[in-house]
Amino acid sequence: MTPVVLIAEELAPAAIEVLAHDFDVRHVDGTDRPALLSALSEADAVIVRSATQIDAEAIAAAPRLKVVARAGVGLDNVEVPAATARGVMVVNAPTSNIVSAAEQAVALLLAVARNTASASAALKAGEWKRSKYTGVELQGKTVGVVGLGRIGVLFASRIAAFGTRLIAYDPYIQPARAAQLGVRLVGLEELLRESDFISIHLPKTPETVGLIGEKELSIVKPGVRIVNAARGGLIDEQALADALAEGRVGGAGVDVYAKEPCTSSPLFAFDNVVATPHLGASTAEAQDKAGLAVAKSVKLALQGEFVPDAVNVQAGGVVAEDVRPLLPLAEKLGRAFTAVAGGVAASVTVEVRGEIVDHDVSVLKLAATKGLFSSVVEEQVTYVNAPHLAAQRGVEVSLTTQTETVDHPVLVTVRGALPDGRTVSVSGTVTQAGTRDVIKLTEVDGFDVEIGAEGILLFLRYADRPGVVGTVGTLLGQAGINIAAMQVARREAGGETLMTLTVDQALGADLLTSAADSIGATSASAADLRDE
Repeated sequence: MTPVVLIAEELAPAAIEVLAHDFDVRHVDGTDRPALLSALSEADAVIVRSATQIDAEAIAAAPRLKVVARAGVGLDNVEVPAATARGVMVVNAPTSNIVSAAEQAVALLLAVARNTASASAALKAGEWKRSKYTGVELQGKTVGVVGLGRIGVLFASRIAAFGTRLIAYDPYIQPARAAQLGVRLVGLEELLRESDFISIHLPKTPETVGLIGEKELSIVKPGVRIVNAARGGLIDEQALADALAEGRVGGAGVDVYAKEPCTSSPLFAFDNVVATPHLGASTAEAQDKAGLAVAKSVKLALQGEFVPDAVNVQAGGVVAEDVRPLLPLAEKLGRAFTAVAGGVAASVTVEVRGEIVDHDVSVLKLAATKGLFSSVVEEQVTYVNAPHLAAQRGVEVSLTTQTETVDHPVLVTVRGALPDGRTVSVSGTVTQAGTRDVIKLTEVDGFDVEIGAEGILLFLRYADRPGVVGTVGTLLGQAGINIAAMQVARREAGGETLMTLTVDQALGADLLTSAADSIGATSASAADLRDE
């Protein structure tokens, strides 16, 4: 069945084109709640902007849902905990609008400094009053930046070109990094007292809501001009209106509001307030970038790939190109480990060896965890809920790395301790066959093997003796099961032996038991390593 991608709000045509070739793209008005819930019943992915609410009810109405994508930065309209609990990936486009947002803050600051909006309105009303709208220059002024994240840094670099002095408040950035940007770090109180202009660039969190209220506005430098193009509620709007009325604040540029849409605010009564309807991301370029970014993320997610922009995946961030081919290897090793172990381990270590560890390989632990539980639970196992499933079952998964390796440039091992005290391990590597990556198992529970980690693998352990291979081949042939590959590994003649077979279709439990009984196997298991 072709996966269904539901688009609940307007999306750039280029983004839709990314999805149209591989998926069934459907559209719905996300603000029409009954229509949205109905359409979600068949959706594998849903893409929204800011008007559509994807809450617990919406997620519950979508039994096939794998990914929620927000074509923008904020996630105020997506109930991330509910999605995470269901194993649904949530992605956004964290860098799509950062240039547009920074430029909007600069535009508001300039407009407030020069009384641009009110002068324009007066002239259009037939008034020519140049002296009434005398403004101030930025050169030589102190600009306080509240928050030196990605947008704050872009704003600071642009406003520095006006010959300003830059100070910033951000408890999560190192002074050395701020100095590199030409910014002096100060406390919030010092910033409020010294700044001629203040621009806010913080996320909206319980700690930042109301960060600048009546108390903070009582200590600002007289005549300060304040801009908020970040998130509504960071400044107390009524307190700001009172400070404007008293003349303590000389002007304000506001693009965001505590409650949106906002068509009534005490701030709208002031001529020295430039108010815009949340236009920070409203540029053609930002919308195109946001749409394309989430479309690519949705495509990756529905293809079972790792998604760097997933906000509820523990090992988020950019995965190095050299590390990417190891993601399916680690996941398949996790699946093979569970099959060989015959159950869930008490603890698991993912070992990565080779020069690849010069990169961040932490995502391989996540991929292996996903594989460990893929055949254990009925629910869909994803990069999102795999750590939660491990925690629920008390399975501690750790990662170790080592530069040196033997026989293979890169080697990944999943090694675990079982509740009965046994230790089980499965190792593998990735090699090149032309332009194609080939995933191979190189070791299974102490036996050296070299067999492709694809299809359905059978593992039979028995005492070495003549005729066993023929017995197994005959039994599977009579059942209509084709053997694609086979390898026998033993430690010594007549000793314990491991037969690994790749077959074209799944065996029922009865047939696997019959195969084991026919050769007196001490253990038999099957691992489904087919690509999802």
